[in-house]
Amino acid sequence: MISADEDALICDFAEVYRVYDYKSLPLKTAAAFFMGLKQDSRCKMAAAGQKYTLTEMLAVMIYDKLAWLKWAKTKDGANGRNMPQPLAEKLFAESKDKNDIEGFYTAEDFEKERRKLLGGEG
Repeated sequence: MISADEDALICDFAEVYRVYDYKSLPLKTAAAFFMGLKQDSRCKMAAAGQKYTLTEMLAVMIYDKLAWLKWAKTKDGANGRNMPQPLAEKLFAESKDKNDIEGFYTAEDFEKERRKLLGGEG
């Protein structure tokens, strides 16, 4: 988990266990703490590759069904026009054009990468 998202681990341990330096814990204790986190914790969601909790996904799907039911009772619904766009499609669908976004911790790291991309030395 540390290699996947260390920041999520730090946040979860601080929030749930009030442990601000997980590296000071014995490995077995840190592993036990990780396993004790709820399924909607940052770490567990990152490990599972999830962006949204089950509750959030269900709420969006309920919203979509209610919007459709409301639309179905209108003149547009009777004629099959102007159907509402499902919010779930927009939120849960994978982006067709994946833009990899990279962040930098320091301005020096940014400048180094910038020089490398522009053809200069890194």
